Amino acid sequence: MSEPPATKEWDAQWGRVGRALGEYSVATLHEAAEQKGALPAAIKPLSVEWKLCGPAYPVSCAPRDNLWLHRAIYAAPPGAVLVAETGGFYEAGYWGEVMTIAAMERRLGGLVLDGAVRDLARLLALGFPIFARGVHILGTAKDPEARGGLNVSIRLGSVVVRPGDWVVGDADGVVVVYEEDLETVVERAKQREDKEQEVIRRLRRGESTLSIYHLDP
Repeated sequence: MSEPPATKEWDAQWGRVGRALGEYSVATLHEAAEQKGALPAAIKPLSVEWKLCGPAYPVSCAPRDNLWLHRAIYAAPPGAVLVAETGGFYEAGYWGEVMTIAAMERRLGGLVLDGAVRDLARLLALGFPIFARGVHILGTAKDPEARGGLNVSIRLGSVVVRPGDWVVGDADGVVVVYEEDLETVVERAKQREDKEQEVIRRLRRGESTLSIYHLDP
């Protein structure tokens, strides 16, 4: 998982919530949120070992243009996760090695991109957690007149991501936890995890899922 910057400011604002959310899988959090917030299945980590958890910094980009992502790197606070939409144009490499190093220097928490990246080998070596639709070598423009926005509500699939929401990602994908639901989701996630551990203990004692879940005819 991407480690948040070790600052008193970050810890005071986000540390407690981040530590709590980061203890659970994306699937558990999604269920705890009443199956809300799942981003499109196409958005996956470049490495299945990567995880991220942090406050969302939503970015709106023009199709095949990454200028607003460059701007976001320097506008977002340390620890934030850039969450970017690309106007529905997925087949371009909006992000690469140079931008990754810039984001790491800024101590950002990761990237969730509804589009593609490039420089895959270098990105894997750098280890900055990136969740994207895939890899594409097609370049992008940097038009100063291109329409976009920073820290504005965006839509990825059926999910609206707003400033203040949180994003959590692991090998299964990405879930958005809405700001107003954070405390409830953490509480429900713990309850769900406790129940699942009890089910696992019962299975190892020889019981079946049919009996545990009352699925016998």
